[in-house]
Amino acid sequence: MNIIEINGEKYQKIDVNELPYVIVRTYSAGVFAGYLKERNGKAGTIVNARRLWYWSGAASLSELAMRGVSKPDDCKFPCEVNSIEVTEIIEVLECTKEAKKSIANVPVWTAFNE
Repeated sequence: MNIIEINGEKYQKIDVNELPYVIVRTYSAGVFAGYLKERNGKAGTIVNARRLWYWSGAASLSELAMRGVSKPDDCKFPCEVNSIEVTEIIEVLECTKEAKKSIANVPVWTAFNE
């Protein structure tokens, strides 16, 4: 990983290709898909994360992590956020390439008319 400096502030550049793409279920914040940057016990950081608010076409999170969704237009996955700190992680499921592609192809669910 690289360190870059902008206006005197140092930032660490993250190569997401080096991180596992996962689904993270938390106790009270919901379910997220993204790259697991770090985990410390029940807390963790997910980058390029989407909240999986509602999914259709997968019987469980396990199937979602392995196969993705078969009904992407019926899912409610909002826009990706750069990074989220989550606490009370209950489970972390590593995704297949097929599932990652499926999640990425779900249209962004939004309240804004575009």
